[in-house]
Amino acid sequence: MTDEHIEKTKSAIESAGNIPADKKAELLGLLSKLKPAIAKVSQTHREDAQNIARLVEASAQETIRAQKKPEPAKGHLHELKQFVRNFEASHPDLVAFVTEYTGFLSALGI
Repeated sequence: MTDEHIEKTKSAIESAGNIPADKKAELLGLLSKLKPAIAKVSQTHREDAQNIARLVEASAQETIRAQKKPEPAKGHLHELKQFVRNFEASHPDLVAFVTEYTGFLSALGI
């Protein structure tokens, strides 16, 4: 299920017309880093990994919307950051990639 969320997110980003090509490429690169980190978490914490993937998807969907809704987007990013803090000791790569991802989306205006 986590792969499905990430692949769905990648497809949505690739087809988004309101994100410049260079930012799209960077965002897709971040998702490529996140995918194996989430997969690693899913080996021991399947439900948590699904929630992380769901939050990644939801935050990306807010990013590609033509009319952005900043409050839900900020809520998704905040929830995602809070959620992965539980894995700071056991999965530091995941935390680093999510921090980079949420920072990037914030820089895009989310």
